[in-house]
Amino acid sequence: MEYLEFELPIKELEEQLQKCRVIGQESDVDVTETCSQIEKKLVETKKKIYKDLTPWQRVQLSRHPNRPYTLDYIRAICGDTFLELHGDRNFKDDKAMIGGLGKIGDQSFMFIGQQKGYNTKTRQYRNFGMANPEGYRKALRLMKSAEKFGIPVVTLIDTPGAYPGLEAEERGQGEAIARNILEMTRLEVPIIAIVIGEGASGGALGIGVGDRVLMLENSWYSVISPENCSSILWRSWDQKERAAEALKLTAVDAKKLKVIDGIIKEPLGGAHKDRDKTFREVEKTILKTLEELKKLTPKDLINERMEKYSNMGVFKG
Repeated sequence: MEYLEFELPIKELEEQLQKCRVIGQESDVDVTETCSQIEKKLVETKKKIYKDLTPWQRVQLSRHPNRPYTLDYIRAICGDTFLELHGDRNFKDDKAMIGGLGKIGDQSFMFIGQQKGYNTKTRQYRNFGMANPEGYRKALRLMKSAEKFGIPVVTLIDTPGAYPGLEAEERGQGEAIARNILEMTRLEVPIIAIVIGEGASGGALGIGVGDRVLMLENSWYSVISPENCSSILWRSWDQKERAAEALKLTAVDAKKLKVIDGIIKEPLGGAHKDRDKTFREVEKTILKTLEELKKLTPKDLINERMEKYSNMGVFKG
């Protein structure tokens, strides 16, 4: 098990508890009371640490190597019903952006999201979850197909940003993202967008326009990462904690600013601590949200979506 820096007190107590249990198994010494005391202290420590997480600590949790990614959610929620679809019908298939049809019960959905890798090889294969223009064009193609057949769209956002390489810019990265934003505002089917990890910049916005935008408790959503913000403002990454605080990038901050519509609770310690519980919570939220959106006609969906985004921010005449 991997621990983040602020989780080290938990690691120490868990190691103490494990040693205590081993002593009890390998000797005649009764360690029941000692183990109970350590367990009690462990529970209290976990509650204290995870109750008062700073924005930077939440960013660290969102990047935890054991945190579930897009395909983990889709496979857990849809099981064998998920059919992945490939290619943008123009250039090639972007491995950082995945999408396809899946069912929850009897209800079909078009799932789209960024996919990260689990080790060095798969991270390179998935381009670290940073999509190229063909990824966003693939996403738009799938959304248009969903619209044609009246299938609701679910997007799962988890990216450090769109790929900033020269070749991506040459193929129209900015235009591809802008086109997605435009087309998503007028899509005639319900769109549910969920930030499951990192929601950075235009990379997130390219699949982030929705009737309902939700965030997992320990995810973040911002125009820029704390490290890049720190490097621009202070010419160093050393101020990343300060930048994370100033950016108001946590789920609670985004909800207060009305950038998102709701927060999905995570198990104590993050989504990776109890994956099944997290998957069920996301599944339940998707179905509940769809029931609300089903009541609206396509015209009402578009009007409410446009009004929602028009009301964001502060304008001075």
